[in-house]
Amino acid sequence: MSAAAEDRRDDQDGREEQYVFPVPPPGGWTADDLDRIEGLPPHTELIDGGLFFVSPQTFFHMAALRLLENALVQEVPGHLYVIREMTTKLGERDRPEPDLMVVRQSALSGSTQTWYEPADILLAVEVVSDESVQRDRELKPRKYAAAGIRHFWRVEKNDGLPVVYVYELDPATNTYAVTGIHHNRLKVDVPYPIEIDLTAVDRRRGARD
Repeated sequence: MSAAAEDRRDDQDGREEQYVFPVPPPGGWTADDLDRIEGLPPHTELIDGGLFFVSPQTFFHMAALRLLENALVQEVPGHLYVIREMTTKLGERDRPEPDLMVVRQSALSGSTQTWYEPADILLAVEVVSDESVQRDRELKPRKYAAAGIRHFWRVEKNDGLPVVYVYELDPATNTYAVTGIHHNRLKVDVPYPIEIDLTAVDRRRGARD
C-alpha cells in the first residue's frame, strides 16, 4: 500500500483527469472517520491518523494470500472464523487492514460490519509488498502487539516462494517474539494446528506435482 497519490493523471485520450482527496481535520483522521469519508478507494487503512491507499496487487501477493487463506479456512475450528482484508480498530487513530485475520466467531455482528476489536483477533497476517516493507515489518507489528493480538505472521517472498515469519506475543513485554521462520512448509500448533505446503503458492488447482 502507498500513502502517496497523484493529484491528477492523463487518460487514454490525453485528457487530464482531476482527483480530489479528502483533507484531514486538525490532528488527523480518527478510526471512526474511516466509515464516513466519501470516495475512499477500497481497502484504505488509517495509521497514526493518516490514510494509506492500496497499490496494484502483484501476482505473488495474490497467490500467497489465497494459499494461506484456503489453508486457514480448511482447518479452522468452529468457534473461529477467517477474515480477509478487513480492518481492526487499534486505537483512536489506528485502523489498519491485515491481509488475513482469524477472529472469534462471536465477534461476527452482521453483514454491515467493517472492523473487529483486537481482543477478538487471534492471528493477524501481513503479506509484504515492496511499498509496505517498513509498515509490515516494523510499524504494524508493533501496533498489533501493543493492542494484544497474540499471534502474527509476516509473509515475504524469497526466490519466488513465500517465507513465513511466525511471532507470538510475550505478555511480559507486550512485544512479539519470533517462534519460527518457515521455508517450503509451515507447520504450527497455534492459534490452531495447521500445515501448509508453501511451495504450492503458484500451483493450479488440480495440477499434478
